[in-house]
Amino acid sequence: MTTQRSTNTTISVIGLGYIGLPAAAMFASRKVKVIGVDVNQHAIDTINQGKIHIVEPELDMIVHAAVTEGFLRATNKPEPADAFLIAVPTPFKDDHEPDLSYVLAASQSIAPVLKKGDVVILESTSPVGTTEKMVEMLAAARPDLKFPTSAESSNMDVHVAYCPERVLPGHVVRELVQNDRIIGGITQDCSQKAIDVYRIFVEGELLVTDARTAEMSKLTENSFRDVNIAFANELSLICDKLDINVWELIKLANHHPRVNILQPGCGVGGHCIAVDPWFIVNKTPAEARIVKMARDVNDQKPEWVQEKVHEAVQALVKADKSLDQIKIACLGLAFKPNIDDLRESPALEITLALGKKYIGQVTAVEPNIHALPSKFEGTQIQLGQLADAVKNSDVLVVLVDHKEFIENKPEIQAAQRLVDTKGIW
Repeated sequence: MTTQRSTNTTISVIGLGYIGLPAAAMFASRKVKVIGVDVNQHAIDTINQGKIHIVEPELDMIVHAAVTEGFLRATNKPEPADAFLIAVPTPFKDDHEPDLSYVLAASQSIAPVLKKGDVVILESTSPVGTTEKMVEMLAAARPDLKFPTSAESSNMDVHVAYCPERVLPGHVVRELVQNDRIIGGITQDCSQKAIDVYRIFVEGELLVTDARTAEMSKLTENSFRDVNIAFANELSLICDKLDINVWELIKLANHHPRVNILQPGCGVGGHCIAVDPWFIVNKTPAEARIVKMARDVNDQKPEWVQEKVHEAVQALVKADKSLDQIKIACLGLAFKPNIDDLRESPALEITLALGKKYIGQVTAVEPNIHALPSKFEGTQIQLGQLADAVKNSDVLVVLVDHKEFIENKPEIQAAQRLVDTKGIW
């Protein structure tokens, strides 16, 4: 499907992270003026130099070209535009209550520069009803403008819609263009205005629904995956008890034409699958029983992995290895392979927990970062190289199946212990 030129001559993207920056770059690559807005001055400075502050294949070239040609610019304060895309984080609080502060702050920040004819699109994964709440805030901040407040709204000054991202880290550039998108306008007119924005670069189908259904669709997609992963993780616990290779088992079971079990791991992380199901549970706790159980299974998997490491350490102690001399290598900190994204990563939390128990004995290997995050300060955990960590460690803990680990499978020595949560070694 060919893209069409839009009447939106200036696009503003609020939030220049793993989703916002690629989206901004794709608009700019179509020769549309893009103003990116972020509170992170390092991100702003990096982008304005034509560089990127995240790891995503092909994105660096697109951003460099967009900045060099004058179509992309980053700043810390919203400016007037024709369309505003909000792509900021939506984490949850300690009790798994959704934290909408970033979305509401972003909405508040663009309110002063809105004008008649503008389009506002929320992309952040959000609990059902968030887009309507955003409209209420904007309407309160700008009583001089007419916002859509119901399906019967007409003659609106500002159109508002919800359109969740649904891309795979590591493949964002391609999937932003090719994937189908769900467009959930507050009204039909709002949906059409949002379609006009995304047709600038999206070649996939644009599926129209209402805002609440669009919000729930994103939560449903990620909850489905979470439930499937929970099944795989539960199988890994069962197979460990029964002395069965879980990866062989799943491979065999998946030969059934209607079975597609995902792979187990050390837990579930990232900004979507580890978070989004809680938005459903928070709204409908009595009904979301399977969703809640899947979250519990996946959240408990890191503790099981840690116990496996403790068992490996004790086995070495029984073999006359001094406890305080045992070295542990934790391979992988990202929440999934071949990216630098550490958000909600179970691998990171496992490494931190082991570092606190075995002080000065843990090395982390993460080929996609150059320095450990701030939460590692004071832990004595070192960031090391794969070859050195494998050679000098007594316990090897595979947490992420990065390509570097797959391509450089070591010879495990008889005196070493292996805890492989991904089945690659």
